[in-house]
Amino acid sequence: MKYICLGYYNKDALESRTEQEQNEMFDACFAYDDHLRANGHWAGGEGLHPAEDAMTVLWKDGKVTTTDGPFTETKEQLGGILILEARDMNHAVQLMSQHPSIKYGSIFDIRPVADMSDIMKASAERRRQSATQ
Repeated sequence: MKYICLGYYNKDALESRTEQEQNEMFDACFAYDDHLRANGHWAGGEGLHPAEDAMTVLWKDGKVTTTDGPFTETKEQLGGILILEARDMNHAVQLMSQHPSIKYGSIFDIRPVADMSDIMKASAERRRQSATQ
């Protein structure tokens, strides 16, 4: 089963580390990612630019609105997304609890990937029927 792991970090804490400390952290994290790949648990992932580079799109007062940065203000920022292959939630938690970034203060929000295939098929059928009427 696939799990989306959203990795959050404290920007101020990261920036307060020396370049060497940051490099040690990244090296440990990427080595663990290699371990996940080698054992068939890595299904994808990407790092993200900081929140200052984000745009939020939302519906407000009957129209689409955009705002700079994230919609919610928090101390932690979403720093990346990892797609994990695990047997179940307990296994996903076990794998992510070994991720070195935890020791550096990162937080992971782990969510099972929803199987949307039946909903997508039903929607396609409704749209197909609507187009033929």
